[in-house]
Amino acid sequence: MGADALAGLTLVAVALPSQMATARLANLPAVVGLYAFVAGALVYALIGTNCHLSVGADSTIAPVLATGVVAVAVVGTTGYSDAMAFASLMVGVLLVAVGLLRLGWISEFLSTPVITGVLAGIAVEIVVRQLPIILGVTGGGTTTIGRIRRIAEQIDHTNGWSLGIAVAVLILIIVGQHVDRRFPGALVGLVASIVAVDALGLGSHHGVAVLGAVHGGLPHIRLPSATWSQFRQLLGPILTVAFVCIAQTAATVRGVSAGAPAGNDFNRDLIGIGAGSIAAGFVGSLAVDASPPNTLIATASGSRSQLTNAVAAAIVLVVVLVATAPLEHLPQAMLGATLLFIATKLFRIRELRAVLRFDVLEFALAAISLLVVALVGIEQGVALAMILSLADRTRRTARPRDAILGREPGTDHWIPTDIGYPTEQVAGVLVYLVYAPLWYGNADYLRLRVGHLVDSASTPVRALIIDANGISDIDYTGLQALRDLAGDLHRQGVTLGIARASHLVHHDLRHGVLPPQLRSDNLFTSVEEAVRAFQPPS
Repeated sequence: MGADALAGLTLVAVALPSQMATARLANLPAVVGLYAFVAGALVYALIGTNCHLSVGADSTIAPVLATGVVAVAVVGTTGYSDAMAFASLMVGVLLVAVGLLRLGWISEFLSTPVITGVLAGIAVEIVVRQLPIILGVTGGGTTTIGRIRRIAEQIDHTNGWSLGIAVAVLILIIVGQHVDRRFPGALVGLVASIVAVDALGLGSHHGVAVLGAVHGGLPHIRLPSATWSQFRQLLGPILTVAFVCIAQTAATVRGVSAGAPAGNDFNRDLIGIGAGSIAAGFVGSLAVDASPPNTLIATASGSRSQLTNAVAAAIVLVVVLVATAPLEHLPQAMLGATLLFIATKLFRIRELRAVLRFDVLEFALAAISLLVVALVGIEQGVALAMILSLADRTRRTARPRDAILGREPGTDHWIPTDIGYPTEQVAGVLVYLVYAPLWYGNADYLRLRVGHLVDSASTPVRALIIDANGISDIDYTGLQALRDLAGDLHRQGVTLGIARASHLVHHDLRHGVLPPQLRSDNLFTSVEEAVRAFQPPS
């Protein structure tokens, strides 16, 4: 309990400024972010299974919510707050439904490269939105390019005090993280900036924008609602945020658990986060999500259970109830610097470099996702990222890798001929291995590919053996292609055999209508057995 209580204090030091900054990112009063943290942390602590996961308002989904809600209501009005609370409620309902139906596996529809690209694009969006606040200018524009253009036009009117506060806070956070991840740099920056603004009169005499009066106390609990027209306009952002929550929760759990999340536990975690968003909606706040940086902070601080989040939520609740008065002098540049630091964590340069070194095409997918999120919109970027992930996987299985096998001299092992080990061929026998299921997307391609290999062989082929160890299953179209291939080869005087087929492939073959050239006599348990069966007697 002592370790969890101390970890909770450390978590508060990070969460307090970041949750207020995230609320501002969603065009909401700073205190709303604190309400979201209390609701999300307490509810998840009661329902969730992961002892380290930290839940609260998140800078990844806040821009998506803000972009969607601003289309149906004016920022700063009651209608905007109501629409945001309604969107949060619907996100929570979706997450609970996904958890109850055990659909958490849909988080795997986004590959790591495109997730990295999406997060980097969101980081760019956050930076561009916060630059006017940090520079102390009015900003403007409706697109990323438009906002950058407006910043460039106003750069001569930069408020040196605002910029100085932001730079100082950013340096404090970065140095503190470098020295010790548990060092509360953001909290120290928050306190120091409040003292500086109050003591030097930076708000009234030097034009530094401050937070203003923060109305604390308990929130009003009510059921948010929206018109049918508003619901239709919010549906896209709601679906996007729900999917991002699923993907980010899976990534966060994987990060602290050193492996893929367990199915049932992960679905229950989604229920806990969804219930937290529902609670946040009832108190007029924004949806919550698993927070990667807060989770890492809690873990590094020695957290052993959800008592850490409960302690942190209790402390934040006390701040909301009795200690909001000093926040009146909090400079907005400080919150902007906090979000700028969070953005640097979202823009994972090392991950992008690793993807580039591994595969240029996958890096291109990440770069496209980044650009679409940053220049077009987060919702469109996430949708495109999902399409690109599925398209890339489809491309790989539609045009799969394959290999010609040869026997290792002096053994009965058959290996690819292009991996640097000596191999030998058996006259008249061609052994072919494909690394993919046989399905309608690659059936014709593989049939033509095998035909080409037989025709271009250096010596006449009398028997073709397909090593089926890389084939996970066969669909009906694939079975048709296999029948057609057997017929084509038979007319050329080539016998077809299949070796090392799994019991699933055997099942598919037995339930298909096979030609006489591909009956059980031509199915073998090993490549060597098949080769000996087709090898002419010496």
